[in-house]
Amino acid sequence: MRFSRRMDGMPPYLFAEIERKVAEKRKQGVDVISLGIGDPDMPTPAHIVEEMQRQVADPINHQYPNNRGLDEFREGMAAFYKNRFGVDLDPETEVFPLLGAKEGIAHICMNFLDAGDACLGADPGYPVYAGGPILAGGDAVPMPLKPGLGFQPDLEAIDAATLARTKMLFVNYPNNPTGAVIEDDFFARLAGFGRRHDIAIIHDNAYSEITFDGYVAPSFLETPGAKDVGVEFYSLSKTYNMTGWRIGAAVGNAGIIEALWRLKTNIDSGMFQALQRTAVTAMTGSQQSVKEMCALYQRRRDLVVGTLREIGIEAASPKGTIYIWVPVPEGYTSAAFADMVLEKCAVVVPPGSGYGPSGEGFVRISLTAPDERISEALDRIKDNL
Repeated sequence: MRFSRRMDGMPPYLFAEIERKVAEKRKQGVDVISLGIGDPDMPTPAHIVEEMQRQVADPINHQYPNNRGLDEFREGMAAFYKNRFGVDLDPETEVFPLLGAKEGIAHICMNFLDAGDACLGADPGYPVYAGGPILAGGDAVPMPLKPGLGFQPDLEAIDAATLARTKMLFVNYPNNPTGAVIEDDFFARLAGFGRRHDIAIIHDNAYSEITFDGYVAPSFLETPGAKDVGVEFYSLSKTYNMTGWRIGAAVGNAGIIEALWRLKTNIDSGMFQALQRTAVTAMTGSQQSVKEMCALYQRRRDLVVGTLREIGIEAASPKGTIYIWVPVPEGYTSAAFADMVLEKCAVVVPPGSGYGPSGEGFVRISLTAPDERISEALDRIKDNL
């Protein structure tokens, strides 16, 4: 068989490889503790599950959905953005449902990139920031995030030749995998950068509701002029423990939303209407479960960071996300440390290099395991260092 050449540059998906290694170890009877994939260990809140059960039973939801999305879903997302961020969105033209943010990140690249076009992507960053451009036939250009700049890209350091062929840019704050947050004027500088160079800004807003120590994450769209240059992807996955439900939305620039809608009408048939209606309940109902979840993750964050510091690893204590970005001990590469932890400790932590070249020297620990399993994993690591 003759496969497309675009797949030649596509590496195995990082988390698929992690799942394969875990399965292999467990087949050998090894008790593996995975601190790898950021998949919440707590169930979706009961009131959301109950609403979904009601909606699934309603025959009105059993036929093809409208690909543009139900009015109530788009209005519900607009209301959420107004209440949470103070951002005004037109439900008709500035909100579009996604089957999870991941597919939106991959598909939107097809709206912008032709052969030779470039997409700047946060490095380290979510692997789809590189995979999406490759699948679209464009070039993924890493945009280094350095600790000294608070894991923000140095926009002024991007060379003119790269800028000339760049059509889009991916960023994400609160940041996966580093846990970095925005507390300065970066979003304003980013919007200005996009306007000056005619580059679409795509902000992946997956973790805005998971924050600690009183920090409240902003939306990129709060920035004056942001809607003129870009869109934001919002996901319900982490906010409401709904990773398996696959629901999110693209919000912002009406022209980008229209182009994404035209693309996706040729790829999928829209989102299950029962899920859209349930999402409205999640976004507009009680947010008590979100507060409780943040308290849970903050406790786990403090456990992990405190234990790592006890054994001589100085990891920063993030104000957002469900991850700890951990510098590896001297003498290890990211991959070597991750392999050692898996082989000697039966603990899975992804190597930072899997998130891009600038991730070298770190591993990522996810807080999405029960407290006792996190404690046991840390004890195993402590015993082998």
